[in-house]
Amino acid sequence: MVTREEIANITLLSKLYVPEDELDALTADMQKMIGFADMISVANVGDTGFDSVSGLQNVFREDEVVQSSDRAEILKNAGGGEDGCFVVRRRG
Repeated sequence: MVTREEIANITLLSKLYVPEDELDALTADMQKMIGFADMISVANVGDTGFDSVSGLQNVFREDEVVQSSDRAEILKNAGGGEDGCFVVRRRG
């Protein structure tokens, strides 16, 4: 059970302003949320094999090594680079 004082403390710690007249409603709402979470945590789902609501499956493929562009050709666009890497100048 969540108390009004606990909710007031949570709002204070999280630096949220909740008017005094809304504190009771917020406490009731929080209690409903916690009750729902408690209900879900004790639900017996067994071994349903559930994976997806839509029934879609991910299609995996084998990794394939393919020819890439030549490093020297790529670095030509960057003025040649240094030691086989792009050179990034420091700002400041």
